[in-house]
Amino acid sequence: MRAGAVVVGVDGSDAALNATRWAAAVAVRFGTSLHIVHAVPTIGHNVTDTVAAIRAAVMSYQRDIADIILRSAEEIVRTQYPELEVTTLSTDVPVDDVLVQLAETARMIVVGNDEVTAAGALLLGSATLAVATRASCPVVAWRGPDVVPTDQPVVVGVDGTPSSIAALATAFEFAEKFNSKLRAVRSWSVFRPAAAVTIPFLMDWDALETAEWAQLTNDVDAYNQRFPGVAASCYVERAKPAAALMDRARADGAQLLVVGSHGKNVLASAILGSTALNLLQHATIPVMVCRPSQ
Repeated sequence: MRAGAVVVGVDGSDAALNATRWAAAVAVRFGTSLHIVHAVPTIGHNVTDTVAAIRAAVMSYQRDIADIILRSAEEIVRTQYPELEVTTLSTDVPVDDVLVQLAETARMIVVGNDEVTAAGALLLGSATLAVATRASCPVVAWRGPDVVPTDQPVVVGVDGTPSSIAALATAFEFAEKFNSKLRAVRSWSVFRPAAAVTIPFLMDWDALETAEWAQLTNDVDAYNQRFPGVAASCYVERAKPAAALMDRARADGAQLLVVGSHGKNVLASAILGSTALNLLQHATIPVMVCRPSQ
């Protein structure tokens, strides 16, 4: 794999093959190569002996059919994009570990999303969640009807944190590559913890909302100057972040949701919840999770 490649994980499922088609289209637009990876499933945590035995049998089967899975995915890509450089890898390293390792030099990681739930992440682990919380490059959990990116809007969550600024930069770049509009969403709520408001009757809520708008437009303008061809709009919503982002995505028929991750471990994300976790659970379009540069 050469540096800057788009990496996609495959397991023989329809979701993985569709994720491969999507990743190939991205690689073409970004002017890079595609690296298709097959690895053994993530073992997870707190499994019983019975579950461990079933997992072992599944992994043995996956090893036996790895070459068939990789060859099928590669043929699909080469048929549609004959000029695209494609490489493959089959490994016995658990899928989340190998993808996190490849993320160190990859442009992007794409996975055909397995179902992520709070309970599942807590008890067994999820490859998608594990990679999204640990990878150093953007991670896309592909799902939905579009097997290739479109020119529909890109929706990005911005809250001023380093991870959300990284998400904003990546969202602008993606929107430019696919001639898409960008929708930047900042969430805030008047329903704040009592400890956060000393004298609630003296709070100037209009001034606070104005400050939210100012911060968002400043952040967006900074990147719009770098990507002047992208038509960007700003939205400040009085709603929880995940709800605000999904509502905007539905309203605009968005093709991609982009959000930052603070890099919590799987257990913390499952217990505490996060915007990224909520989107991975409930969004019906691809979700890209970004972390700030180290």
